[in-house]
Amino acid sequence: MATTWDADNVKTRWTSARESVAVRAAPKPGHARARRRLGPGREIPFGLQIGPALLVLAWVAGSGLGWIDPRILSAPWTVVEAFGRLIAEGRLQDNFVTSATRALLGLSIGLVVGTALALIAGLSRIGEALIDGPIQIKRAIPTLALIPLFILWFGIGEGMKVTTIVLAVVIPIYIHTHNALRSIDSRYVELAETLRMSQRDFIFHVVLPGALPGFLLGLRFAVTLCWVSLVVVEQINSTSGLGYMIDLARTYGQTDVILVGLVVYVLLGLVSDGIVRLIERRALKWRRTLAN
Repeated sequence: MATTWDADNVKTRWTSARESVAVRAAPKPGHARARRRLGPGREIPFGLQIGPALLVLAWVAGSGLGWIDPRILSAPWTVVEAFGRLIAEGRLQDNFVTSATRALLGLSIGLVVGTALALIAGLSRIGEALIDGPIQIKRAIPTLALIPLFILWFGIGEGMKVTTIVLAVVIPIYIHTHNALRSIDSRYVELAETLRMSQRDFIFHVVLPGALPGFLLGLRFAVTLCWVSLVVVEQINSTSGLGYMIDLARTYGQTDVILVGLVVYVLLGLVSDGIVRLIERRALKWRRTLAN
């Protein structure tokens, strides 16, 4: 009898303990939506502008309190004055148009060449054998390191500048697009073969949509490298362009003009990257990621 009573008592206590734990672990109705999510969370409004705004505030404070020597780094209000003066003189607009023309020309040619090479290498084993090796060799060589060779080949005119930008753009476009092509799920290929899709339909309905995320990622890198290359080539025997304006200001110790040029480059980079991001969101709105 004692043994049976002890067993029943232990069983009752065990059942009560489990029910107590379950009650404590169950979420309360009012806190159902407060459950922690594993992702990065919702996007912060104007989150990308917080970091630059803090840098500008530190710059303003340092200049206003005299912590920053104006001969080393001009105050923000001095840069604003120089900005207005350059616009009034027309120098900023003329140099901007020249730089934008070079950048757009190099970027356009680089996009076409890089995409074409990636498609040839990604859709053909023979194409990959002929193209991928030289591209990987060039990938290991910084584009700016080839400028002395380009000067010997093309001189110091526009040809050298545009060629440098084109080569800087081709590599990221090719690398990311080619990788995306090779990463397409083989089940899609098998499905296309089962449906007896033509080569044209296969490319337009399977290959290109599958490679689009990689292409857009490569485009973001390409746009950045386009502006980086432009800064360098415009300081090599140029007579116009933002890089020429910056280099001329360096000769005369005009840090305010240098900063105006750098601010314009920053704005160009941010705007172009924002455009690519907008295109990416619109083109890939069907894809669910941590970002959205």
